[in-house]
Amino acid sequence: MVAWLLIGIAALIALVIIIFIYYYNRFVVLENRIDNSLAQIDVQLKKRADLVPALVKVVKGYAKHEKGIMDAVSKARSDLVGAGNVAEKIKAGDMLQNALGRLFAIAENYPNLKANENFLQLQNELSAIEDKIAYSRQYYNDSVLELENASERFPGVFFFNLYGRKKKEFLKIPQSAKEMPEIDL
Repeated sequence: MVAWLLIGIAALIALVIIIFIYYYNRFVVLENRIDNSLAQIDVQLKKRADLVPALVKVVKGYAKHEKGIMDAVSKARSDLVGAGNVAEKIKAGDMLQNALGRLFAIAENYPNLKANENFLQLQNELSAIEDKIAYSRQYYNDSVLELENASERFPGVFFFNLYGRKKKEFLKIPQSAKEMPEIDL
C-alpha cells in the first residue's frame, strides 16, 4: 500500500514538472516566433530600401524636374535605413511607401518611363516586397495574438506571470493611413 502511495506521489510530481516545462517551452516558442516575424519584416523593409536607389535613378532620367519627390523618397529611405527600433522602422517604412506611391503617380505622366523595362521590373519587385511586408505584419500580429491567448487562459496565465513574461504589442496602422485618400479628377 505504501509503495502505491509513493508511486502515485512520484507520478503527480512528475506530472507537475512536465506541466511547468511545457508552459515554459510554449512561451519561449511563441516569443521566438514573434521575434522571428519581426526579423522578417526587417528583412523585407531592407530589401525595399535597397531597391529604391535603382528606382530613383531610372525615374530621374525621365522626370528631371521632379526633384521634390526624389528628395522625399531619398529622405524616407535614409530614415528607414537609420531607424533604430521596430516602431521607427515601421513608421519610416510607411513614409517610404507613401513617397513611392507619389513617385509612381508621377510616372503616370511619362509614358516612356511607364514602358521602360527597368522601371517595370523595379515596380514589380517593390510590389512583391510590399505583399511580403503585409504578410509578415499579419504573421507577427497572429503570433502576438497566439501569445495573448496563451497568456490569458487558465492555467497559462498563472505560468505566464510566474515566469515573468511580458506581453507584446500588435503592429497597428497609423491613423493617417486609415484616412481615405483625396482623388483629384
